[in-house]
Amino acid sequence: MQQLQETVKKILDQIRPTLQRDGGDVEFVGIDADLVLKVRLTGACQGCPMSRITLKEGIEKFVKSELPTIRAVEAVE
Repeated sequence: MQQLQETVKKILDQIRPTLQRDGGDVEFVGIDADLVLKVRLTGACQGCPMSRITLKEGIEKFVKSELPTIRAVEAVE
């Protein structure tokens, strides 16, 4: 599981500059037993009306393309 977490963190590092350009960021929280990645959206992404689209169409789509074993990406508070 440690290897998987490190791989996911590297993938999130690739997404991070795009989010930071708009004043936001993404933080790794964990991966549950069902291989659902938990992240926290911060900065401008936190509470943004478009954050759901950013999460599903941006972050989740990219993570799953790089690492198909991840089943979904969910945001936590």
